[in-house]
Amino acid sequence: MVRKSEDKSLPLAERVHAFLDENKAVDIVTIDLTNKTSFADAMVVASGTSGRFVKGLAEKLKEFFHKAGYPEVRLEGTTTCDWVLVDNPDVVVHLFRPEVRDLYQLEKMWSAEFRPQDGIV
Repeated sequence: MVRKSEDKSLPLAERVHAFLDENKAVDIVTIDLTNKTSFADAMVVASGTSGRFVKGLAEKLKEFFHKAGYPEVRLEGTTTCDWVLVDNPDVVVHLFRPEVRDLYQLEKMWSAEFRPQDGIV
C-alpha cells in the first residue's frame, strides 16, 4: 500500500500534510494561499514536541521535498528551532514548538479572508 505522502496523484500540500502526520507532527493545519499571495500555493503549519524534534522534522521534510523533485528548499531557523521555516516554491511549511506557535498564531492570520477594499486592487 502506498503512503498518502508518496501518492504523486495528490496535491503537494496534501502530501506534505500526510508526511508530517506520518512523522508525528502535532496540530497540522493546511492553508490554501490561492488569491492571498504569489509566493506559494499553500502553507502548512505544524508543531513538534521540542526544538530537537522540530529540527529533525525539518530535515526530513527537506529530504521529502528533494525526493519529490524540489531541489531548491531552504531551511531557516535551525539555530534555535523554536520556529523553522521550510521554504519551497509551492508549499511553505512552518514548524513550531507549541508555545512559540501559540505566541505568533500564524495560521489565524493567514486563514482570515482577504477582501479588497473599495478602490484598492
